Amino acid sequence: MKHFITVSDYTQQELNMLISRASEMKAKRAQPSLKGKNLVLLFFNSSLRTRTSFELAMQQLEGNVVTLNAGGDTWKLEIEEGVVMDGDKAEHIKDAARVLGRYADAIGIRAFAKGNDWEEDKKDPIIDAFVRYSGASVINMESSLYHPNQVLADIMTIQERYGKNLRGLPVTLTWANHPNPLPMAVPNSFLLACAIFGMDIRFVRPSGYDLDEDIMNRAHELAGESGGTISVTDDFKEGFRGSKVVYPKSWGSLRFYGKKDEEREYRKGLGRWMVDEEKMKLTDGAVFMHCLPVRRGVVVTDSVLDSERCLTYEEAENRLHAQKAVLTHILGEAP
Repeated sequence: MKHFITVSDYTQQELNMLISRASEMKAKRAQPSLKGKNLVLLFFNSSLRTRTSFELAMQQLEGNVVTLNAGGDTWKLEIEEGVVMDGDKAEHIKDAARVLGRYADAIGIRAFAKGNDWEEDKKDPIIDAFVRYSGASVINMESSLYHPNQVLADIMTIQERYGKNLRGLPVTLTWANHPNPLPMAVPNSFLLACAIFGMDIRFVRPSGYDLDEDIMNRAHELAGESGGTISVTDDFKEGFRGSKVVYPKSWGSLRFYGKKDEEREYRKGLGRWMVDEEKMKLTDGAVFMHCLPVRRGVVVTDSVLDSERCLTYEEAENRLHAQKAVLTHILGEAP
């Protein structure tokens, strides 16, 4: 049974095959069918691009799709094992997973980190429960740790601009300011994806905003296998100079994990961590990328986001095609 949980489960060759398939469908050179296949999308958190692009992808592939909002369209789900369910949770997640697995060939799950205890969140308990109990293929639509569909579209977008061979391409992954601590799934996955493809990664962040040690170690391991490099800095000039891609994202600090008020106070001194024209001038004509949604005037200036160097909308469009490739890979084409 195939799952799509993290790009680090796949080789560069396998990811390139998915991107090639996505490009063929984007150019309308291939029209695979998933007729008779059933996809259930279960959202524990809000979505705009992910929900829309997955629903349209499955519909365009002639398959069936049902979208549910956990605790809204469904009963509230209990996640903890061995608890006495005498509270407001009407159904246990393993029962829901087993039932949905009887209906669906694949289940897409979006479940962000709760933000209280990192050691618990990094276990990705909701994704893990569906992998263990559903008996169906599981597609990660963003979890505590990973957002593989986003970064598959990101790599596709970078290849459209710079070609298939990305080894040595200088890329800046930079922390950006935001009023609230956000999940780490996107920076985790972007770092891992760039490492798989052998890029020259400049990881730029202020003190206190390193990613999880296990993620960093895995990224270094993958970069070593692909011929890529990873440098870590808090210096804008060092991190942006000569780059071809600038990818900002805000994420929460492990130092303040579960202490949101303390972190918000700390962030008040980090207002300069915004991508503007001055930082973009340090690059080698870099393109600007972002997963969206993005806060204008906080993460990035209007002048950068509205410029011709901005590829955010190409990224968003490529979500549709990349996810079609994932669905046909996971579910197989109809005979």
